Amino acid sequence: MASVLSGWYGYNLFNIANFIEYEPLPKRRKLDKQNAYRTTATAACVDTSACAGDYAELSHKDCSSSRIQSAGSSSIYRPFADTHHIHHHHHSRHTKSKKFQENEKVEVVDLHDEEEEEVDNDGKTTIEHLFPEILCLIFQKLDRQSKGRAAQVCSRWRDAVYLKSIWKGCEARLHLRRSNPTLFPSLVRRGIRRVQVLSLRKSLRELVTGVPSLHSLNLSGCYNLSDSALDTALNRDLPNLTSLNLSLCKDVTDNSLGRIATHCKNLENLDLGGCTKITNTGLLLISWGLKRIKRLNLRSCWQISDHGIGHLAGVNGQPAAAAAAGGGGARLLEDLCLQDCQKVTDEALKHIADGLTAIRRINLSFCLSVTDTGLKSLSRVKSLRDLNLRSCDNVSDIGIGFLSSAGGVGSSSSGGGGGGSPLLDRLDVSFCDRVTDSSMAHIGSGMTGLSSLSLSACQITDCGVVRISRDLPNLVVLNIGQCGKVTDDAMKTIAANMKALRSIDLYGCTKVTAAGIQALDKLDHLKIVNRGLWHQF
Repeated sequence: MASVLSGWYGYNLFNIANFIEYEPLPKRRKLDKQNAYRTTATAACVDTSACAGDYAELSHKDCSSSRIQSAGSSSIYRPFADTHHIHHHHHSRHTKSKKFQENEKVEVVDLHDEEEEEVDNDGKTTIEHLFPEILCLIFQKLDRQSKGRAAQVCSRWRDAVYLKSIWKGCEARLHLRRSNPTLFPSLVRRGIRRVQVLSLRKSLRELVTGVPSLHSLNLSGCYNLSDSALDTALNRDLPNLTSLNLSLCKDVTDNSLGRIATHCKNLENLDLGGCTKITNTGLLLISWGLKRIKRLNLRSCWQISDHGIGHLAGVNGQPAAAAAAGGGGARLLEDLCLQDCQKVTDEALKHIADGLTAIRRINLSFCLSVTDTGLKSLSRVKSLRDLNLRSCDNVSDIGIGFLSSAGGVGSSSSGGGGGGSPLLDRLDVSFCDRVTDSSMAHIGSGMTGLSSLSLSACQITDCGVVRISRDLPNLVVLNIGQCGKVTDDAMKTIAANMKALRSIDLYGCTKVTAAGIQALDKLDHLKIVNRGLWHQF
C-alpha cells in the first residue's frame, strides 16, 4: 500500500505521519445491527482503489486491528513489519525515503502465502510440488469412490485423476433414471469401458451410443428389461463388446439372443442365469452367431434340454445358413454352467464330450437326471479341470470310478494302468448320498492332482479320509462338513500328511472334538477351520 501511495502522491505524503498523534488503543465504534456485515474484512479495511481516490481517509485508526477474518482466508495487518526480504530488489534513489518505507509501511500478509513461504524456507515438499506423473501413481492406489472425490478437489487433481491409466479395469455403476448429457463423455474421457446398470428407467441406446468402446455391460437384475429395449439398444454392430450379463432378466427371450448373435459377434462371456424364457432355439442362435463364446451361464434355464446342448456342441443338424457361415457349435467354449437345468440328462453330457473339446469347467449341480452313465461320457474330455456334481442324487461310486479310471479325465494316455497324468483340479460331490469310502479309493488312485475336494454330507468315514490324506498331499481345500462318521483319528491323519492344506470345513462333524482341532494346529499353512453354518467354499 505504501509503495502505491508513494508512487502516486510523492514523498511529502508520508511526512504527514510525523505530525499525527496516535492514540494508545483505537476507540471501539458501535455498529448498527442492520449493518452487521461491516464487521468483515470489507468494512474494516480500506480498499486499494478507495485509498487512491481519497487518501485523506487512510489513518492508523482504520488499520489498527491486528487480525481480520475474511471469507476466503485469514489476513494479518502489520504496520511496522520488516519487509526487506520481499522488496530487497527495489532500489530507491532516496535513501531516507526507502528507510522510512521499510519501517512505516502497512502490509497485508495472507496467512496461506506465509505458510507456503515457511515451508519453502524449511526445504520441505508438499503435494503441490509433485509432478503429475507422481500424482497418477498415488491416485492409482485409491478405490473407485475415492478417485471420484479426488477429482473434485481442484482442477490440477481432476486433470491427473481423469487420465485413462487411473481408471484402467474399473467398472462404472450407474442408475439410468434421467438424461445426463455430461455422464457418458466423462466415462469416455476416463477410458472406462465396463459398465454395470443398477436400475433402468430409460433407453439403453444412449449408453451404447455414448460409450462406443464399451467392453463389458452388466444388466443383472434389471427386471424391466425386455426384448424391445434390447432391440433398440443393439441396433448396430458392437465389435468391442466381449461380456454381457443378462442374469435375472426374466423377460428376455430367444428374440433378444437373435439380436445379440447378429450384432455382438466378438462376445466371449454371456450370462443368462435365471432367464427362464430361453429355449433350445436360443442356444441354436448362440452356436450360429457367437463363434468366440468362451463362458456361458444357463443356470435355472428350465426349458433347456439335451437337444439345445446338441445345438451348442454342433452335434445336431445345423441349418444351411449356419453351415455356410462355418457352423459347428461353440467350439471355443471353456466354461458351461447348467446348474438346476432339470431337463438335462446323460445325453447332453455325451454331446458335450463329442463337440465341446475345449471345455474346462462344467457345473451340473442340482441336475437330478445326470447319472453315472453321463460321467462315463465326461471321462473322455481331456481338457476338463473343474467338475461340480453337487446334489446330483443319482451319482454314485461307479461314476467316480469312471472319472478316475485310466484314460479318464485329464489323462494323457488312453490306456495303461492307473498312473497317467491326472489334471482334474477341482471336484465337488457334496450331498451325493451314494458317494462312500469306495469313491475315496478311486479319487486317491486316479485324481492325485486335485487341489480342492468337497465331500460335504457324503457317506464317508475315517477310512476314506485316511485314504485321501495319504494320496492327495497337495490338497489345499477340503470340505467334509456334515460327515457325521468322521472322528479325531481322521484329523490326526490329515495333520500328519496334508502339509499344504489351507482350508477345511468341519461343520456338523459332531464326533470331532477339541483334541482333533488341536491336532490341526500342526499344519503351518492352515488358515481356515470352519465349524459354523456359513462357509465360503
